[in-house]
Amino acid sequence: MDPYIYALYSLIYLILFLWGLKASIKSGFFRWMNVLLLVTFGLIYDNLVLALGGMIGEGAFLKNMNFLRFWFHAIFTPLLIIFSWAAASKTNLSWLKGRGGLLFAGFLTVAMVISELVQNTIDLKLEPDRSFGVLSYESAGSHGPPIMIIGVTAALLIAGIILWKKRKWKWMAIGVILMGIGSAVPFPVESDAATNGFELILLISLWATKAFLENNQAVNEA
Repeated sequence: MDPYIYALYSLIYLILFLWGLKASIKSGFFRWMNVLLLVTFGLIYDNLVLALGGMIGEGAFLKNMNFLRFWFHAIFTPLLIIFSWAAASKTNLSWLKGRGGLLFAGFLTVAMVISELVQNTIDLKLEPDRSFGVLSYESAGSHGPPIMIIGVTAALLIAGIILWKKRKWKWMAIGVILMGIGSAVPFPVESDAATNGFELILLISLWATKAFLENNQAVNEA
């Protein structure tokens, strides 16, 4: 069942990506919140590889495809820190606006990328893994606490709370909280893919946040 769930996730992420790309071109492509496109692309790829692993079969080709999953995760996921800063800066808080806020967000993003590359990616050793009908290649060992995920989640949560307080937009914070619950609480379901639905909920909440902020900006500028 899991391969079909991953295929569905990939399709939904693709729809989000295409909708987001169209909206981003309309509102201005070279804006910091558009890094969400790269994050969404990485999730399309990740879920598609998991969905197709059993059809591709064990071997070097699938192993290399899975290597890319980890590299995309290390490079694209920290960009959510830039997204968090860009979204929260729409509240006009002085300490978030301007070059100082951008430099801090950029520094933290680079730090999280390097952390994930050093901790989990550069010396990555993959072994085949079969579970719930999915064939993939997963990391062969444990690498300590997920520093990058903790840093990204903290940035998203802080930005979500700021938006909730300043703009009365609660959905980003709720998306982050639900994602945290889904990652921390074991659910009695025989599926790895089902719990990844919380990740999808988070991405939907982030795209909704982007649309909300850009629509409000357009109204204010009209």
